Amino acid sequence: MPDLALERACRGLVCGVDEAGRGPLAGPVSAAAVILDPSRPLPAGLDDSKALTASRREQLETEIKAAAICWAVAFASVEEIAALNILQAAGLAMRRAILSLDPAPDHALVDGNYRFDLPCPVQTVVGGDGLSASIAAASILAKTARDRVMVALDLAHPGYGFARHKGYGAKAHREALQRLGPCPAHRLSWSAVRDLCGLPPPGL
Repeated sequence: MPDLALERACRGLVCGVDEAGRGPLAGPVSAAAVILDPSRPLPAGLDDSKALTASRREQLETEIKAAAICWAVAFASVEEIAALNILQAAGLAMRRAILSLDPAPDHALVDGNYRFDLPCPVQTVVGGDGLSASIAAASILAKTARDRVMVALDLAHPGYGFARHKGYGAKAHREALQRLGPCPAHRLSWSAVRDLCGLPPPGL
């Protein structure tokens, strides 16, 4: 289970950072940054968001927000994903989340092995959402926030099933894309989306 060992090895305020939504065919990418209070007990059952049910993530979201020194969630849009590529858009969302923290962190622990250009010193942690409590907390906040966006997009663009699959490439989503074509929430810069819709590459 994740703990605060990595956070305690750093000086000053440490935020955990993680993203959600790099892989889907539709919707924004989200990122969260969380500074946990080391003097308070961790929420029971805190873990990588992928290891939790949706209902448990929602329960932990409330507990994390109540226990954290501060937290923030930010997004990069479908248009920004197209302009920057998904990796850089994820980094942009992370930067926005960190810049929204008050107080500002002295150090960031970021899940993965890619060192984004962020507004404080960064330590990357492979498998960090299973090791660092603050990264695990960030993974939960990023996931729950993005899921709510996808539920809203399901209401705005019915027929694709966004509320169920959250924009990922489920069979029902791929079939809906072939049947209905894309909507404004789809990542048209992605070849997989364009191929499913029978659209030519960009610029042709």
